[in-house]
Amino acid sequence: MSLVDVTAAMQRAGIRRLGAIGGDADWVWQQAARWRAELPGDWLTLSDSHEFPDAVAPTALRTLLGREFQHAIFDARDGFHAEAFAALAGTLRAGSWLLLLTPAWESWPNQPDADSLRWADVAEPIATPHFIQHLQSLMLRDPQVMLLRQHQAVRQAAGIDWPAWRCQAPQQQAQMLQQLSAMPKGVAVITAARGRGKSALAGMLAQHNQHALVTAPAKVSTDVLAAFAGEHFRFMAPDAILALESPPLAQWLIVDEAAAIPAPLLQQLVQRFPRVLLTTTVQGYEGTGRGFMLRFCATLPDVRYFQLDEPLRWSPNDPLEQWLSQALLFEDAQENRVNAEIAIYPATPQHNLPALEAGYRLLASAHYRTSPLDLRRMLDAPGMRFWLAGEAEHITGALWLVEEGGLAQPLADAVWAGYRRPRGNLVAQSLAAHAGFAAAATLRSLRISRIAVQAAKRQRGIGKTLVATARQQAQDYDYLSVSFGYTEALWQFWRACGFTLVRIGSQREASSGCYAAMAMLAITPAGSALQQQAAQRLARDWPWLQDLIDLPLVIASDANQQLNEDDEWLLAGFAWALRPFEASYAALQRLVRHSPSPLLNAILLQKQTLHDVAQYVGLNGRKALMHKLRGEVAQVLIQHDAQAADRWQQRLRSLQ
Repeated sequence: MSLVDVTAAMQRAGIRRLGAIGGDADWVWQQAARWRAELPGDWLTLSDSHEFPDAVAPTALRTLLGREFQHAIFDARDGFHAEAFAALAGTLRAGSWLLLLTPAWESWPNQPDADSLRWADVAEPIATPHFIQHLQSLMLRDPQVMLLRQHQAVRQAAGIDWPAWRCQAPQQQAQMLQQLSAMPKGVAVITAARGRGKSALAGMLAQHNQHALVTAPAKVSTDVLAAFAGEHFRFMAPDAILALESPPLAQWLIVDEAAAIPAPLLQQLVQRFPRVLLTTTVQGYEGTGRGFMLRFCATLPDVRYFQLDEPLRWSPNDPLEQWLSQALLFEDAQENRVNAEIAIYPATPQHNLPALEAGYRLLASAHYRTSPLDLRRMLDAPGMRFWLAGEAEHITGALWLVEEGGLAQPLADAVWAGYRRPRGNLVAQSLAAHAGFAAAATLRSLRISRIAVQAAKRQRGIGKTLVATARQQAQDYDYLSVSFGYTEALWQFWRACGFTLVRIGSQREASSGCYAAMAMLAITPAGSALQQQAAQRLARDWPWLQDLIDLPLVIASDANQQLNEDDEWLLAGFAWALRPFEASYAALQRLVRHSPSPLLNAILLQKQTLHDVAQYVGLNGRKALMHKLRGEVAQVLIQHDAQAADRWQQRLRSLQ
């Protein structure tokens, strides 16, 4: 069959396919041009190459979401942007080809991948052999993928002898709309994979009931919903709704992509309306909503669950979607019913790839912002460590650690001063830059990035055992660390694992609505000394930090609030370097009580807002106010001890 005939048969069957073209740049470009000439279509092209003048950059694909295209090209010769690839596939309608352009097949796994700069914390692109070999293996095994490799015979896609596709999605939507319209008070949750029409259904509900209010993480993402709601589309941002003393009159609150709204805000929204519809994507390029289902919805009474599984733009048997689901591990984690003793063991992509993939699925089920970027990091980024509980592909627990620290002393000091922010080292850098301990960045540590235990296996000590095993086997490191959105339940878990709380951020995280907390578990004497010092500083600072952090957290504070030498060095970093105001807050509070001055008095004693103080002294914005406040603190330190102030300035200048 000709390419035109094969494509016509795909159209009748309602399917889409992947075609891979690998070889030298000129040869690949010629093959792609031949396809474009033979098959009429949109041929949306994602590429950073100048060879395709009408191409869209992979990073800009989100501007095209919600639209449909016939045929597309994804240029992966310089790098593979996994989220963009998945999103591009989601825009293609039945009868479409997605052409994947690659380097020469044999050299592809060892070629530097420019996309690694996004997720590997490296200065130069690195090869990503494990991910690329994973893709190649799936393409070779799937007879529905067409392979065009230079100097090799073409491998045609398997023949099609399928019945004509009849889309059942509208009937499923109509049935669900009828059930929602008849629903009494309560919360309904619609989950669906990409392309199932959940936003369209939400729009139909708004149009049908006419007294609905729509909210979402961003209004721009509600275009499809608005189109189906028509003149009855009424939108308000989540924070705007909560800012009102009484909620707007509405029979329904429709929350599109609810998993992307912080849980504390979502909890308040749900309580304000008689009927609430929450929609969320359960898999895809932007992360999974499965964790949202498990954690948030389980706390709500009388929840009704609905699932859209019929695709709108392609057949349920679509080969492209099935291949993509395997390639980016979109399938759900499998429940392990085995009750035998659970083994704990380390895993690497080289030796335990199937088990590691199962561990990734488990982590994705528990962390709703897990995305293909995390898969790429897991398989090929340097400094990753994994511990699994279970056997083979029956994984019941997974622990993901990331190497941090080991910075040279001058670089760590520059991080402390606010002059440098090298990539990576989340906790190690934060303890240096915010908590004020440069040693945290020079010591070697392992940060727990993710941990998950299968829901049916929780409360059996698996999580604690994973952490304990990782600590026992981390003798080349000084401490373990973890950063988490603070809740009492999470802190109880980490405390039970032996961790000590050493820092709490002053801003709520957008993803969780919680304050970022950091804790550490010492391994070596140097790690123990750092842990003790950091915990003591947090305890001493906590009476003042409560001005910034609204948490009912009891920390036994240090009664000695006299200005000391540690405070003065931290204040020097604020005055003559770039240490942040919030990180200097407690020391500034002790300073103003020792040596009052106008700006410090207004902000710290009179509790005037930074905005009001800036306006009062005729300054335009926070940056100008901070500059003036740093100068005021410098003058106070000079007056207190001019010789010490001179030494501090010289030392700080040497760090620039």
